[in-house]
Amino acid sequence: MLNGFARDYLETLGNQDFSPRPRVSGRLASFDGVLMEAIGLQLPVGTLCQVGTANGARVDAEVIGFRNGRTLLMNLEGPAPLLPSTPVRPIGPPGEVEVGTALLGRVVDGAGRPIDGRGPIRGADRWPLAGKLQGPLDRGRVRRPLDVGVRAINGLLTIGQGQRIGIVAGSGVGKSVLLGMIVRAAQADVIVIGLIGERSREVADFLETKLAGAARERSVVVAVPANHSPVLRIRGALRATAIAEGFRAEGKNVLLIMDSLTRVAHAGREIGLALGEPASARGYPPSAIAMLPNLIERAGADVTSGGSITAIYTVLADGDDGNDPVVDAARSILDGHIVLSRQLAERGIYPAIDLGPSVSRVMTDIVAPAHAAAARVLRRHLATYEENRDLVLMGAYRGGADPEIDAALACHPAVMEFIRQDADQIVSMTDAVTELTGVFGGDDA
Repeated sequence: MLNGFARDYLETLGNQDFSPRPRVSGRLASFDGVLMEAIGLQLPVGTLCQVGTANGARVDAEVIGFRNGRTLLMNLEGPAPLLPSTPVRPIGPPGEVEVGTALLGRVVDGAGRPIDGRGPIRGADRWPLAGKLQGPLDRGRVRRPLDVGVRAINGLLTIGQGQRIGIVAGSGVGKSVLLGMIVRAAQADVIVIGLIGERSREVADFLETKLAGAARERSVVVAVPANHSPVLRIRGALRATAIAEGFRAEGKNVLLIMDSLTRVAHAGREIGLALGEPASARGYPPSAIAMLPNLIERAGADVTSGGSITAIYTVLADGDDGNDPVVDAARSILDGHIVLSRQLAERGIYPAIDLGPSVSRVMTDIVAPAHAAAARVLRRHLATYEENRDLVLMGAYRGGADPEIDAALACHPAVMEFIRQDADQIVSMTDAVTELTGVFGGDDA
């Protein structure tokens, strides 16, 4: 006879609503080094799968499309010894990511796996990888400035809470150094940093030199270096944005930094070309450029929670070309852009911010009239000096011939001193505005 425990256990099993389902599995039909093609599967785009290898291990892949009745996948890991007809099995639906305070101080990769040696992440909430769609009226206006600790930005290109802004520059002009200055001083509740497509060496360097101390404990880093697959790089950008959205939903003011938006577009280009899309401007297929607005538009202020995501994206201008397709697309959708000049960097002026083409589209809405007026005076003096610099250097200009040129020449040392700032120096918003209005205020003609 069955004892009481066994009888109760069997009755419990009998009451379960059990409906057996077959285990879905396909076979690998083709692999060209970049793209996998599987047969026998019908899965939505974004589904995670495992593909068997010759040594009995498995590699993760993601469904990215369909062609001629076959499912197209891309490897999420490194090179693997794949063989024809190896099994392909789905392991997860299109994604959700871990969000919340459990991630503070942690470093994860594009798949959400911790890479900081501090063990698994426990107690995190879940958020859709692609975000939650919001209507235009769900977004709040940018009303308050954000102190980033950089004198030239606080005074002349003031950033607001909920603004999206780009740092545009060629390689080696100081984007990473400027980001480090902002991270150390930014007055934000949480900092989310996406290091996408950059050198592996820069990840450890960023953590040890630019994110040390108290800033590390209120930050989350998503690191996907350049040698990772293009799908994983895009997932890293989406993951960093989703983590920022999770904190914004809690009512926090989040600073999202993504380095770099161009590397995300490069990953989209690799996938698009692998899928057979026609290459258009500079080799970018239409999907690579169309992906950028979907990513950028997820940042901003939220009316419901009262939180905000202030997003700073670095945009690499290939060959210092300001008309690069990625630069042009980012400039059209962002709320402002900060252009770094190689000429200023070569003259030892850091941060090498070129004020002429740089703009913050919300500055006039969030600063006092006296502050805005002083910024216009400084910009006017700098523009006058740059227009007549060659004339002055050749000795073709005589003092007193033009009062505006005379004023620009007299103010130029003060202008350069205002822009220049040491990498380890922090200048608060109050100090920057006081210095700006003290030197250039009361002269707005």
